[in-house]
Amino acid sequence: MRKHGFFLGLLPKSTPNVTSFHQYRLCHTTLSRRGLEEFFDDPKNWGQEKVKSGAAWTCQQLRNKSNEDLHKLSYVLLKERKMILTLEQEAKRQRLPMPSPEQLGKAADSMDAFDKVVQEGEDALRLLQTGQERARPGAWRRDIFGRIVWHKFKQWVVPWHLNKRYNRKRFLVMPYVDHFLRLECERRARIKARKENLERKKAKILLKKFPHFAEAQKSSLV
Repeated sequence: MRKHGFFLGLLPKSTPNVTSFHQYRLCHTTLSRRGLEEFFDDPKNWGQEKVKSGAAWTCQQLRNKSNEDLHKLSYVLLKERKMILTLEQEAKRQRLPMPSPEQLGKAADSMDAFDKVVQEGEDALRLLQTGQERARPGAWRRDIFGRIVWHKFKQWVVPWHLNKRYNRKRFLVMPYVDHFLRLECERRARIKARKENLERKKAKILLKKFPHFAEAQKSSLV
């Protein structure tokens, strides 16, 4: 009774009618939470050389989640990453080895997978609604050096035929650039061939060092 009396005491004493009573919101206070301790691991794990941690979230696992679950998981991953970074900084301050440093890599992999899945959803929705592959519309064009670049469209206040800044951009290839484009293609072909030859040499060396792998490979082909 005292609790309800406290709430009613916050309301004005002169209420004209019953309908005006619902226009006021009762006093509400959130529960007390821990402060900076939220960014630290469980005290039971303090001083331990190894801390058990689960595997990182994969893209396939995140694709099966709903939007609401992904929204909640984003806060969990962000809080987990901040907690691990706090643990790493505290270990550096005390000049002690960080327990299970692979946690930071798992958290980073999970957040990368989360960003990838969210981007896939946004791209799929944009393709369904507008048919555009990219968030900002554009087109593939050749610059003055003959390179194929993605040109992002931009809104201009001045029409394109009166815009001097836009007209200074050259989306054409001069005839004398063709020779250098052929040289660039030859250079890329040489680099690709050199990498393939290096991989073949490494494979031959490994087959000589481990001949049983060569026999297993031949048997699998048969």
